[in-house]
Amino acid sequence: MAESSALTTDEVRRHADAANRVLGELQRVVLGQHAVLRESLLALLARGHVLLEGPPGTAKTLLVRSLNRALGLEFRRIQFTPDLMPSDITGVSILGGSGTFTFRPGPLFADLVLADEINRAPAKTQAALLEAMEERSATVDGISHPMSASFTVFATQNPIEFEGTYPLPEAELDRFLIKSKLDYPGAAVEEAVLTRVLGGFESSDVATFGITQVLDADGLAQLRAAVRRVRVEPTLTAYITALVGATRDAPALTLGASPRASVALLKLAQAAALIDGREYAIPDDVKTLAAPVLRHRVIVAPELELEGVSADDALATLIQRVEAPRG
Repeated sequence: MAESSALTTDEVRRHADAANRVLGELQRVVLGQHAVLRESLLALLARGHVLLEGPPGTAKTLLVRSLNRALGLEFRRIQFTPDLMPSDITGVSILGGSGTFTFRPGPLFADLVLADEINRAPAKTQAALLEAMEERSATVDGISHPMSASFTVFATQNPIEFEGTYPLPEAELDRFLIKSKLDYPGAAVEEAVLTRVLGGFESSDVATFGITQVLDADGLAQLRAAVRRVRVEPTLTAYITALVGATRDAPALTLGASPRASVALLKLAQAAALIDGREYAIPDDVKTLAAPVLRHRVIVAPELELEGVSADDALATLIQRVEAPRG
């Protein structure tokens, strides 16, 4: 499954160190969200987009701004609203004095794009975002404009507030490599946040974050290339196939995951192995990432949902049921 030659021990050590230094910088700013930080970085290394779900004030925006600071990339935030038009995010062609049209790119043309409250945008605007996420280009006036090589969308949505929102269609949800869930922090973490504020930290001012840039666009590209070289044995690809396939036959689910989910699990398992300093992926990589990859791609049976069964609950049962390879 390697893209080219196998990774050497020195290469694995060097790339793992770089990735973990990025993760360490994020943990200095975003407190108490270690799993979400790791998932977001893994998705970025696997060239995938991230859906962040959590109540307001749980550091979703702070996470993305911190990640951008650690990588030194170009960042844009788009506030999605019911009146947002596709041209507001993709850009427009402007007629110049010479009679020719010049393309003026919109905020979607950046390295890291924060699509804030994505479920507030109407269908046409979501479709424009979907094209950019899938094709890594945006079509304006019939002309396709490529996004940057680092282009990644981090979309947020509030799981509590539904007034004035548009449900994300399954096709769009499927384009997100993972869905990470943030919750309120514990008392100790929240107290640590207050202490940082007293020390001068302001979530609206990146200068107060205290983050050191670890990589740049070229460094990110090297990490991504290394991820594709992580070894995956046939037994592990068979396990991924069996696990995702089980979601399509599970009585607890009315909609299973597509083959795109299998690809997502494969790529994320490779990224997890690299961060953990291994040149090969293992079943535990798949098990740990199954819920973030699958929870937004499956639908729980209505009668079970009424009983309080969540997608994560149903997936946990499947993970226990599907036998993982040994050795």
